[in-house]
Amino acid sequence: MDTSILLIIAGMAIVTYIPRMLPLVFWDAKKIPPKMQAILRNVPYAALGALIFPGILTVHENVMFGIIGGITAAIIAYFGASLIVVVLSSIGILSIISFFL
Repeated sequence: MDTSILLIIAGMAIVTYIPRMLPLVFWDAKKIPPKMQAILRNVPYAALGALIFPGILTVHENVMFGIIGGITAAIIAYFGASLIVVVLSSIGILSIISFFL
């Protein structure tokens, strides 16, 4: 294997490790304020939404196709269904719609 590839991998490992290690070292003794905890608790949902929403709009050439699937998933998830039920329901609804189109 080329040495430059190994150096790139080692560099990426260091750059990835440092931002994850620093909060553990410096925030260990300090208590995070409750407002900050509430904000940090919602970050995964915001990131997931930012990752999924563009995919919903580009899943089919017709934008409404993805929007209907997204709304279906949101409604079913709102009622507390499990993730697999939400995904399978959206796929089922979109399969029915594509069958009639």
